[in-house]
Amino acid sequence: PPGTSRKSRCRLGSWGENVLDQSFLVINKDCVLSCLSQCREVIQNSKEVLSLLQEKSPTFKPVLAIIQAGDDNLMQEVNQNLAEEAGLNITHICLPPDSSEAEIIDEILKINEDTRVHGLALQISENSFSNKVLNALKPEKDVDGVTDINLGRLVRGDAHECYVSPVARAVIELLEKSGVNLDGKKMLVIGAHGSLEAALQCLFQRRGSMTMSSQWKTPQLQGKLLEADIVVLGSPKPEEIPLSWIQPGTTVLNCSHDFLSGKHGCGSLGVHFNGLIAEDDVSLLAAALRIQNMVSSGRRWLREQQHARWRLHCLKLQPLSPVPSDLEISRAQTPKAVEVLAKEIGLLADEIEIYGKSKAKVRLSLLERLKDQADGKYVLVAGITPTPLGEGKSTVTVGLVQALTAHLNINSFACLRQPSQGPTFGVKGGAAGGGYAQVIPMEEFNLHLTGDIHAITAANNLLAAAIDTRILHENTQTDKALYNRLVPSVNGIREFSSIQLARLKKLGINKTDPNALTEEEISKFARLNIDPSTITWQRVLDTNDRFLRKITIGQAPTEKGYSRQAQFDIAVASEIMAVLALTDSLVDMKERLGRMVVASDKNGQPVTAEDLGVTGALTVLMKDAIKPNLMQTLEGTPVFVHAGPFANIAHGNSSVLADKIALKLVGEEGFVVTEAGFGADIGMEKFFNIKCRASGLVPNAVVLVATVRALKMHGGGPSVTAGVPLKKEYTEENIQLVADGCCNLQKQIQIAQLFGVPVIVALNVFKTDTRAEIDLVCELAKRAGAFDAVPCYHWSIGGKGSVELARAVRDAANKGSRFRFLYNVQLPIVEKIRTIAQAVYGARDIELSPEAQSKIDRYTQQGFGNLPICMAKTHLSLSHQPDKKGVPRDFILPISDVRASIGAGFIYPLVGTMSTMPGLPTRPCFYDIDLDTETEQVKGLF
Repeated sequence: PPGTSRKSRCRLGSWGENVLDQSFLVINKDCVLSCLSQCREVIQNSKEVLSLLQEKSPTFKPVLAIIQAGDDNLMQEVNQNLAEEAGLNITHICLPPDSSEAEIIDEILKINEDTRVHGLALQISENSFSNKVLNALKPEKDVDGVTDINLGRLVRGDAHECYVSPVARAVIELLEKSGVNLDGKKMLVIGAHGSLEAALQCLFQRRGSMTMSSQWKTPQLQGKLLEADIVVLGSPKPEEIPLSWIQPGTTVLNCSHDFLSGKHGCGSLGVHFNGLIAEDDVSLLAAALRIQNMVSSGRRWLREQQHARWRLHCLKLQPLSPVPSDLEISRAQTPKAVEVLAKEIGLLADEIEIYGKSKAKVRLSLLERLKDQADGKYVLVAGITPTPLGEGKSTVTVGLVQALTAHLNINSFACLRQPSQGPTFGVKGGAAGGGYAQVIPMEEFNLHLTGDIHAITAANNLLAAAIDTRILHENTQTDKALYNRLVPSVNGIREFSSIQLARLKKLGINKTDPNALTEEEISKFARLNIDPSTITWQRVLDTNDRFLRKITIGQAPTEKGYSRQAQFDIAVASEIMAVLALTDSLVDMKERLGRMVVASDKNGQPVTAEDLGVTGALTVLMKDAIKPNLMQTLEGTPVFVHAGPFANIAHGNSSVLADKIALKLVGEEGFVVTEAGFGADIGMEKFFNIKCRASGLVPNAVVLVATVRALKMHGGGPSVTAGVPLKKEYTEENIQLVADGCCNLQKQIQIAQLFGVPVIVALNVFKTDTRAEIDLVCELAKRAGAFDAVPCYHWSIGGKGSVELARAVRDAANKGSRFRFLYNVQLPIVEKIRTIAQAVYGARDIELSPEAQSKIDRYTQQGFGNLPICMAKTHLSLSHQPDKKGVPRDFILPISDVRASIGAGFIYPLVGTMSTMPGLPTRPCFYDIDLDTETEQVKGLF
């Protein structure tokens, strides 16, 4: 009878799921069947679209989150069944019915930042639908179309760019499927609020209907009902409103079972009318249409992850003449907020960790998300043999990416090394580039950054302390006492730690009970028997301190007479820095740290960090340092700053991880420009033979940086002293000096050609260079085999001054390289050293000291002979003698010592008297560095 309802259960054909189980009154059987057919069609279409998406991205499965504050489990079941049928995942966040606005918003914000979730719907009471709650949703996840942004786009006519209310769409589709012509009809919405009312009116108006709206207790309600052809009930009808107010023949749709609020409407209206009643039809179809919105959301998300031109807001430059100091230029530009930059280049909110306003760390999870993305082009910037005049590789790197991205609209990333405090406060100054081609803020770039070098220093010195401490304890304790301290009883329980179990396995002891070891096994486990004379692991400090090059440790009486000679290296020379630069994952880094060889035992076997039990602790100290640091150039283009090994005493390249992440982010048509330290004979050779072996990445082109002034020095120009005005040879035209000095440029081009990679010469132009000198260098470079040679002006005007270089790089990279390694790692160590000395440096032969030969024999016997070679050599000459400029010939390269970085994965010979701890000059840079204590601004950094 009227005013009552009955429970019914409806099955959706072959779906085989109970989708509807609620109070409703069916008047028109054909109407219900039509609704079920529409639902089935919508879900099937969504399923097919999702299948197509998953063909291209097999791991992709959109997730719908529903925040529910109440007990309407019926709609939870409906949503769950429809989502499963379409192939979506669904998650419910169930809150108490009386949850506050703040509690609901808190859950919304969590879902907003969860990248696994692609859509969010609210199933809460009508009273909770405040503007604050609704607009807390991210518009791109608002699959119910309730936010102001989605509603605004709908009203503006941009329905294809927004999500439309599934309830409003269900009303329209049910009417149209039922043959109701909406054009010219009068439509009345009663009792609807906010987004539903706005969406209904907008959709009806677009179909030519005249729309009215009213609340239930409005005095004019009866008159409006008499006029209406179509009535949409947005909330339950009050008992005091008589049904007789609605004209017979009026089409009535009941939306009052709002899938958001969970409230049921009155199902008794239908007995009075010839028209359609669709309370449950609307709810069911709306649920299906929400699933369709979810699939659309997933498709948009996938499209955003695929390669596309960045919508990057580049920063404008206003170059001044004369060019101000680097610090003044940096400070005059306001960088974008780093989270804005991250979003522009396709990073998700949970993939960055923000450090202040202008720098952030990028999480390695990005590589998994973009694993199917094609890599961009890979370009290396190297240089001629450096001089005190400076060639500007970092400046060229930055200028090149500014030109590519800000001026040619090509996605590009610069990957730079983090500068050491040593040169920053010593003789060189900062390493952020220079002029109008630099990374900003430059003081943050040059000072501390995010603490990666501090983490390396801490980890390195923890390992150094562990070595000497272990020797001391082994020298002063019996086997039993040593063992009892290594494996103590804690609360009556005695057990091995994970790393101790790994050592037992390495020793061939297959026991896990500490009480089960024999005396012989206890001794074997507890004693590393390190030979102090073989210790290669040094302490480090990120300051140029020459007086730590040779020290004596252990002189305190508490060390019981155990002392030995040791030394400090500069922090960036630590093997841990090299490990950081070459690793490709957290797991790989942990394994590499554990493999690091610190000494040999008295039987000649290697002793590792893993043997000392310190691997886990080292990994903990390095867990944040492994994440690349995101910054920006003066023109707002992205830069990764990560790792900073010196090229003369390490491999001299930024991290593999930064390059790999950048190559994914730029996409197939983009460019990643990374820089190698010092000349092509050092940094570039190590990039190819060490870094490319470790990463598996293949370079597309090399940019070789030169300056007219540096070439004049290689041509026999007078020596240069820091702080002393340049002699006229460097400030006036001198064609002969330039021509003579081009021999070094030609040699470096030939070195690059050994690896089969096209070379573009970037001539960094200074104001004193003449047109004749510039043209001569470019001509001789092309004759030597360079793909192209281009003068660059980025220092004085920014990326605009390197557009021609960018075009040349693009053309060379598209030409393709025939990359090859210089040597086979299976060759004996001596032969690999000789190959580099002869083919790259131009030496006649090598000469090994007895100590170097002894070390080579030891490393070969220990199984490390098949590693690549990392030559530690002066950067100031192709030979081992810093004063030999140009192209030295017919020299013998002396190898004074050979060391091994087993964790990093290379053998490094020391050439001549190579030092691993630089010293401060007579007048270091720190004389000019100061802090304004009122503004807290750094002064004098360059």
